[in-house]
Amino acid sequence: MPDPTPKELGYRMPAEWAPQEAVWLSWPSGGSGCWPGSIDKVEAVFAEIAAAISRYEPVRINAPASRHPEIRRQLLVAGTAEGRAELFDHPNDDVWCRDHGPLFVKRPGDGALAVTDWGFNGWGGKFGPCGQDDRIPALVADALGLPRFEGGMVLEGGSIEQNSLGQVLTTEAVLLNPNRNPELSRSEIEERICAVLGVEELFWLGAGIEGDDTDGHIDDIARFIDDGTIVVSRERDSKSPNHRVLAENRERLADFRLPDGSRPEIVEIDLPEACEVPGWRLPVLPASYVNFLILNGAVLVPVFGQTKRDREAVGVLGELFRGREIVPINAIEIVKEGGAIHCISQQQPA
Repeated sequence: MPDPTPKELGYRMPAEWAPQEAVWLSWPSGGSGCWPGSIDKVEAVFAEIAAAISRYEPVRINAPASRHPEIRRQLLVAGTAEGRAELFDHPNDDVWCRDHGPLFVKRPGDGALAVTDWGFNGWGGKFGPCGQDDRIPALVADALGLPRFEGGMVLEGGSIEQNSLGQVLTTEAVLLNPNRNPELSRSEIEERICAVLGVEELFWLGAGIEGDDTDGHIDDIARFIDDGTIVVSRERDSKSPNHRVLAENRERLADFRLPDGSRPEIVEIDLPEACEVPGWRLPVLPASYVNFLILNGAVLVPVFGQTKRDREAVGVLGELFRGREIVPINAIEIVKEGGAIHCISQQQPA
């Protein structure tokens, strides 16, 4: 007989707003070739983000042991709360912990945690090497003494967005892309994700925003604020390639229903104006305000040096996340390589 699935054992993937034990980061090393000429600036932003996290909960960092002394120095300079940063000798290739890190599941009855470990292939073989990143979930499970379940397919954490009702949003552009799991059908992908993460259904949007190396991760276009509210990215400029893509995703969400049959509230947030870096490999950066990270008592929100758009986005999210402090972080250096605050982080449930 096959082993019971995490779902059969009572495990469920908590929503991001559930109480957290810590947040994991994978520290930039420069070895991946990302951010040529600006790795020092990127590390400073990582230290700023780690310090911000540490005000609300511990931050746990994957990095080779040889880098730990320098990372500790940077954390100290950034004002990281004393005793709230833990470094683990987990060598990594790149920084996108949301995608290569562990996806935690929890058993509501007794609060037991487990790690689900999915394949990571550098977003369909676009970037490498990624072997060390692929081993991070197993290292985290061993370090924490947690059981580990193999996902049995390629899956990045940034490609799924869940509430606490067992519903997951995702995109066809990623999960149905032949560069991930060409041997699996849509129904087989749905079945496997539901069985391992303990969820009930997947709702499919179409494509992602321009410049997204991931092929279209959901965490740049649609996020749950709570069980009944979804915030979505919008592009008002009809000449932008993002206009039609995001409008079509919004139209699909008109068919989304909560388990009781009701419609969620949909709140739209404009994308920032086109972020362009002359001579960079991405002509337009995939910048999005919905790539935020929910913490215990706070939300870290990426901003991009655009006073009006930044202020509007922070204001909308402040209204939606009443009771949590909104902490803007200038993410322009990070998004040069295709992601922002949610992409580099992974929460560990309490």
